[in-house]
Amino acid sequence: MSKILIIYSSVHGQTRKVTEHLKQHLESFGDQVTCTSIDAVPALEAFDKVVLGASIRHGKHHPAVYHFISQNMQALNDKVSSFFSVSLVARKPAKNTPETNPYMQAFLAKTSWKPKLLAVFGGNLDYQGYNALDRNIIRFIMWLTKGPTAPDTRVEYTDWDKVSEYASQLHQL
Repeated sequence: MSKILIIYSSVHGQTRKVTEHLKQHLESFGDQVTCTSIDAVPALEAFDKVVLGASIRHGKHHPAVYHFISQNMQALNDKVSSFFSVSLVARKPAKNTPETNPYMQAFLAKTSWKPKLLAVFGGNLDYQGYNALDRNIIRFIMWLTKGPTAPDTRVEYTDWDKVSEYASQLHQL
């Protein structure tokens, strides 16, 4: 049994939803899990494992993700740690692993943190849930990448079995 902290950076809520799924799965193994937004992180010393999950918005992880890592680098490297990324590009089979996902590769190039476990999950596409600017930007990106562009599109690309498998891997670390 481990004390696990899962920190999330989420714009439209899918990364938070992944975090809650992880929590339920890990607790079923007997782990004690605390979930928190990146804006309200407790002291890391109280936890055996630290997991950070972050969504992609307009091609980037939120700057708070990098700030958190730089402020907590020593603790992250001393503990069992993991990072997962949630993005719409991960809906594509050729871009849904840490090795093939361009956002994960950009993340790894930008930080010296070396998490012990990495994962990539598809996000949620809900045009009606976005403001006008985001809706148009995402529709344009989807048009470029041959994704759905109908304004009433609502598709969840998250592979929940893959999230459950990631939880099992976290538990075993």
